[in-house]
Amino acid sequence: MKATLIYGAGDIRVEDVPDPTLQSSTDAIVRITHSCICGSDLWPYKSREQTEQGDRIGHEFIGVVEETGSDVGRIQKGDLVVAPFFYADGTCEYCRAGLTSACPNGSAWGAETDGGQGEAARVPFADAVLMKLTVPHDSALMPSLLTLSDVFGTGHHAAVSAQVGPGKDVAVIGDGAVGLLAVLAAKRLGAERIVLMGRHKDRTDLGREFGATDVVSERGEEGEQKVRDLLGTDGVHSAIEAVGYEQSLTSAINLTKPGGHVGIVGVPQSGELPNLAQKFFKNVTVAGGIAPTQANMYELLPDVLDGQIEPGKVFDREIPLAETPSGYQAMNDRDALKVLVRP
Repeated sequence: MKATLIYGAGDIRVEDVPDPTLQSSTDAIVRITHSCICGSDLWPYKSREQTEQGDRIGHEFIGVVEETGSDVGRIQKGDLVVAPFFYADGTCEYCRAGLTSACPNGSAWGAETDGGQGEAARVPFADAVLMKLTVPHDSALMPSLLTLSDVFGTGHHAAVSAQVGPGKDVAVIGDGAVGLLAVLAAKRLGAERIVLMGRHKDRTDLGREFGATDVVSERGEEGEQKVRDLLGTDGVHSAIEAVGYEQSLTSAINLTKPGGHVGIVGVPQSGELPNLAQKFFKNVTVAGGIAPTQANMYELLPDVLDGQIEPGKVFDREIPLAETPSGYQAMNDRDALKVLVRP
């Protein structure tokens, strides 16, 4: 079968790889129908050292179950399913608590198993991992359903971590796909004012469509003051950091009112928590991390199915699997927001 591999910075190839096979009685084989490129895929795309052996990549997909192990009962051959970006066994203490991304037996696709940007994948713990979909395979909802795998579930996790709720003011830092869907998640949770901090008009326009009441293009101290001026207050109840840079997290903490909350889902690009004094003296809570989408996609599914929300609007380009390298280039060059891949 064909699959996407990364060999080094800027070196993405679609090559022949062995077909996946069942390795455990709890496995399933899924023929992938929809996948995509994530902003987090761009980190290795920018920085990975060149290797002779490529590694599988991609972690978001929808597909049809082709085969199941003997201990798989809930999932059956022919089911249309969506997979979370981090799979978990569903039985450990963290899974039982809803923090599936902390499962010691779990991992992300492409690390220890097949990548999501390919024609098929072996899914461990299939009964726990896969969520059945009851829509036609060619449903117009497919792009939105695919976001439950990662990007919308991650935006939701950011909003929940930031304690977004009815009547609250929220700042979302970052106009990538996760930031835009954090806006949508904040709106869904009842936020009153949502300020999106981003400088790409096509993206911030979509942010307004998702529920942003204001847009601030400035960064740093200038941007922080602009947010305060817009709201007429000393900051926001909740801030969402969806970038991963020290500057963006510093601004999130600076913008948060005393006693407020910061939700972080941007992959940290440094090992330090900046602006610690501000956090301390204002009693700001900083929470967040890898989203437990295996747990939260069930909460988000009904609103997608009934059309209340359309997170799939973040996809602004669709390509066949063979053109995946060009999809990476387009996202890296900011010519595309998020690319949907059809094997």
